[in-house]
Amino acid sequence: MAVYLHEEDIPADLFAPGAAIAVDTETMGLITPRDRLCVVQLSDGGPDEHLVRFAAGSDYAAPNLKALLADPARLKLYHFGRFDIAAIRHYLGVVAAPVYCTKIASRLVRTYTDRHGLKELVRELLGQEVSKAQQSSDWGSPTLTDAQKDYAASDVRYLHAMKVELDKRLEREGRMKLAQACFDFLPHRAELDLAGWPETDIFAHA
Repeated sequence: MAVYLHEEDIPADLFAPGAAIAVDTETMGLITPRDRLCVVQLSDGGPDEHLVRFAAGSDYAAPNLKALLADPARLKLYHFGRFDIAAIRHYLGVVAAPVYCTKIASRLVRTYTDRHGLKELVRELLGQEVSKAQQSSDWGSPTLTDAQKDYAASDVRYLHAMKVELDKRLEREGRMKLAQACFDFLPHRAELDLAGWPETDIFAHA
């Protein structure tokens, strides 16, 4: 298992055609237009993870990364994809879909708990432990520490295996069709966030 760091883009043909890709992002904060995109993490479910770092002042050209994320034939796996899809759309200018979100799947089938964070999911579904010690760190630094790299990689390391377990529960509870509808809507929810409706429930009566 290795973590590879790339600057500004990935090599062409880094991943086999058609393989689902786990995707995550690290930014300078939680307000997308203000807090720049610093790192995009990728995994095809194999033993390695790949990190793409963007420097301050980047033009986010990244043609190979954009082609990967925008590929309509390649499923993208997220945990809380709403945020990552918005960040990618704002900074890279592509819609990173089609989508599968483990947090949405968890909320639909793990109704016995309100704990849907990545750490809790990995522990329950896979029996592994994930450290979140580097969650609030300076991702805009010119040099990422080994601890930051490992943390970033861990955010995509388990998503393929989690999807397998969550799909079993979605099928068991008869909620796969509902989950798919939510996944399909997620890029539109991200667009609403970017357009100025991040906290407004536009479906509410009042």
